[in-house]
Amino acid sequence: MVNQHYNQIWQTVCAIPKGKVASYGQIADLAGLPGRARLVGKSLGYIPKDMFVPWYRVIRSSGQLAFSAGSDQALHQTGMLQEENVVVFRNRVKLRVFQWQPTLDEMLWKLNG
Repeated sequence: MVNQHYNQIWQTVCAIPKGKVASYGQIADLAGLPGRARLVGKSLGYIPKDMFVPWYRVIRSSGQLAFSAGSDQALHQTGMLQEENVVVFRNRVKLRVFQWQPTLDEMLWKLNG
């Protein structure tokens, strides 16, 4: 049985547009789970194989990738982000350039759908 909160988180992550990123805390807030950033990270490790959730668009609030620089996971995440034209430099993304700022329409229709 999948945790109901996981579904809320996955739905919110799926709303992040291509070419944008969001922090774990931002996803928690938008999913209606304020203060549950760690739960966001945990849920991303339990995405069903038959479901597409763009987990790689979720990063730390500092702009840093959660994986250690140079690790296979960090290289994979970097590659996925770069395919969407998100610049990753020294294992970090400039949030002021690439952070998702959902509009009111997105918050009402995509996140509460």
